[in-house]
Amino acid sequence: MSYDKTYRILVINPGSTSTKVAVYENEVELFSENAVHSQEALREYGNNIILQMPLRTKVIRAILKDNDIDLNSLDAVVGRGGMIPGLKTGGYYADEALCQVIKEGALIPHASNLGALIAREIAEPLGIPALIYDAVSAADLPELAQITGIDHIRRQSYCHVLNSRAMAHEYAKQKGVEYKDLRLLIAHLGGGISVSAHVGGKIVDVVTDDGGPFSPERSGSVPLTYIVDMCFSGEYTHDEVMRTLRGRGGLVALLGTSDCREIERRIQDGDEYAAQIYEAQAYQIAKGIGELIPALEGRIDAIILTGGLAWSKKLPKMVKKYVEAIAPVVVLPGEKEMEALALGALRILHGEEEARRYVDPNHMAMHRAR
Repeated sequence: MSYDKTYRILVINPGSTSTKVAVYENEVELFSENAVHSQEALREYGNNIILQMPLRTKVIRAILKDNDIDLNSLDAVVGRGGMIPGLKTGGYYADEALCQVIKEGALIPHASNLGALIAREIAEPLGIPALIYDAVSAADLPELAQITGIDHIRRQSYCHVLNSRAMAHEYAKQKGVEYKDLRLLIAHLGGGISVSAHVGGKIVDVVTDDGGPFSPERSGSVPLTYIVDMCFSGEYTHDEVMRTLRGRGGLVALLGTSDCREIERRIQDGDEYAAQIYEAQAYQIAKGIGELIPALEGRIDAIILTGGLAWSKKLPKMVKKYVEAIAPVVVLPGEKEMEALALGALRILHGEEEARRYVDPNHMAMHRAR
C-alpha cells in the first residue's frame, strides 16, 4: 500500500539473549541489527528479566547512534508484546497501565515482556506513541475454547502470534483477498511449535508449544500422569522439570541436537532412529493441525507452515502428506517479526487500525464482583 506520508518507526524485539533493532520508513527497512548480550552481562540480573531493561535500552541507543538515526526523527516506537493476560490481537499503547502490570504482575518470565517497557522509555520523552503489537499472549478465544476440566484453570493463548498473523497477511496479499475473509490453520515451526486457527482476522483457538507437538527443544504434550510422577519423585527440582519440558526436551532429548540440518544429514547417512524421530515430529505437527479443525468447523482455505523449520526441504513435505487431504498446504518459511511489528504500527499511525488501552482483567473481575 502506498501512503501519502512517510512515518519513521523504531522496532524493538527482545529475545532471551539478544535484542533485535530496526528502523522502518513506512514499509521500507532502513537497517536491522541483532545485538547479542553476553551470558556474563545477563547473569548479573539473575532471573529478574525486568532488571535487564537499562542494559538493553543503552544498547539500542548506541545502535541508533551508530546508524545515524536521530531520535527526534522517529514517529513511533513499537516493541514486541509479552506474556500479558487479557490481550486481544493487534496493537496496544505501552502506557502506564500496561507497563505497570509488566513491572508488578505475576507474569511468566519472558524477554518479550521488555518490549513495552523499552518502547515507553524511549518514546515518552519524545512525545510519540509507544506501542506493542500482536503480543505472545494475544488472541480472541471464545469462552468455549477457554474451558478446561479443572474448575479454577482457564486456557490461555500462548503461541507465535506475531509471525503467524504476519504470514496470514502475506498469504492474503498473495491471493488478492483480505485476511479477515480467510479461514486458516497456521503451524509455526521453530524451537517451539504452535498451531493457531484464524477466522475473521482473529485467532480463535490455539495448540500451544507445551500442549501439542514436540519440537527441537520442547517436549510438547506428554500425558499428565507422567509429569505428576516426575514432579513428586524427589529426583527433580522445579527448575529441572521446567528445563526438561522447555529447553532440554524434544529433539534435544531424543537425538542430542536441535539442529534439523544435522538430523537430516544423519537420516541421509542411513540413521534409522533419527528418521523415526523426525517422522514422529512431523506426525505430531500434523496431529496438532488436525486438533484445530473443529475451530473452523471443517471449512479451511489453507494450512500454512511457517517458521525457521519450514526452510527444511524434508520436514514440510513430511507434514504435508498427513494433512493435504484437509486443505491446500502452503509453505511460507522463516519469520517476519520485525516487519510485522513495523507494519502493525504503520497501520495504527495511518488510521487503518486503532490501538487499544490495556485494562487488567483481574481489575475488571474485581469491579464486576462489587
